[in-house]
Amino acid sequence: MELGVVIGRTARHVSREQALDYVWGYTIINDVSARDFQFITSQWAAGKIGDTMAPVGPYIADRHEMKDPHVLDLKLWVNGTQMQHGNTKTFIFDVRYLISYLSGLMTLRPGDLIATGTPPGVGFARKPPVFLQPGDVCRLEITGLGTLENPVKDA
Repeated sequence: MELGVVIGRTARHVSREQALDYVWGYTIINDVSARDFQFITSQWAAGKIGDTMAPVGPYIADRHEMKDPHVLDLKLWVNGTQMQHGNTKTFIFDVRYLISYLSGLMTLRPGDLIATGTPPGVGFARKPPVFLQPGDVCRLEITGLGTLENPVKDA
């Protein structure tokens, strides 16, 4: 589960101080990973590119609705059991940094979506590990962004 940042205008070499001026809004992303594919190589892309791997929504909150993206609670439940809980104030990289850094690597365009990172509690890092199964239901909530709920389907 991640906070999604939607870019609102073209951004290239943006300073941290100006970064939030390039945001159109915020949403919820369920950044799903197929760990069996992800760990085949040292590159994680294979576990992230499936057709149903990144549900987004339920809507995008305009940046004026979300005055400060650095004070939001994030929660995720699987089948009613809470698996993750965190707050954007504890992110390793805040939204300003991410936009500044990424805009130094590439041009960000309106509509681009940045996933900001996940709170503690990811299933494969638990002892014992927990993996999603077909039929499981994921429910994600972020302050001010509503609830995204999606079923897990067999590929």
